Amino acid sequence: MKLTTCSVPAAPLRKKASHKVEMVNQLLFGEMVVVLKEKRNWWKVQTIPDSYEGWIRNNAIVPVEDSIVGGGDEFVTGDLFNIIMVNGIKMNISAGCTLPGLNKEEGRIGGTRYVYKGHVIKRNEINPNEEMVLKLATPWLNAPYLWGGRTPLGVDCSGFVQVVFKMMGLDLLRDAKQQVTQGMKVKKLNEAKTGDLAFFEKKGKITHVGILMNSTQIIHASGKVRIDAIDEKGIINQDLGKRTHLLAAITRYW
Repeated sequence: MKLTTCSVPAAPLRKKASHKVEMVNQLLFGEMVVVLKEKRNWWKVQTIPDSYEGWIRNNAIVPVEDSIVGGGDEFVTGDLFNIIMVNGIKMNISAGCTLPGLNKEEGRIGGTRYVYKGHVIKRNEINPNEEMVLKLATPWLNAPYLWGGRTPLGVDCSGFVQVVFKMMGLDLLRDAKQQVTQGMKVKKLNEAKTGDLAFFEKKGKITHVGILMNSTQIIHASGKVRIDAIDEKGIINQDLGKRTHLLAAITRYW
């Protein structure tokens, strides 16, 4: 098994080994993948821990050092945008990036030393709560929608949810239809609390997810990361005054 990690701020994972095909996901700095197949300069990989598969250019990933295997995701970046120094050169990385091998302010990735002096979240010492989820989610407001995206410069609905929860020490699967299978079910909207996830359907299939701010408001990525009204039937777009998503399920994760 070849274990590698992302060495750039964000790298696209594509459906096939070509820049011309759909981006299905993004790998953030420091996140690990297992290499499944090699094809010229493209590698088919499986992400850790959510087992999502896609093709990535091999110049965006480097081998993982044995010393961080099993503990490489302990620290993540805590601010919306962050600066690290890699070999003395600045690199801008976004929220929820993994900081492999970090010891105080220094770490190593693929044998390369980096320095980070920003806000660090230590995932294994976090107790998720309502105040925390709002603090981490609301800075993403107005981030543009991007299919497969997981950064504040472009994010999709499930990518937004996944990264915010990662920063709280909770590992979710990648897509909304997968995330709905996790957590505990909440029967009614009026029983929901801040941080519960609401899922929405189209023609019987789960197609959208957002984070409940309370039982009447939701923050989600639809066109952009936005706050809209929600009722027992679904989301009402605040700008249009129209219902845009039909509520299918609510789940709780802590």
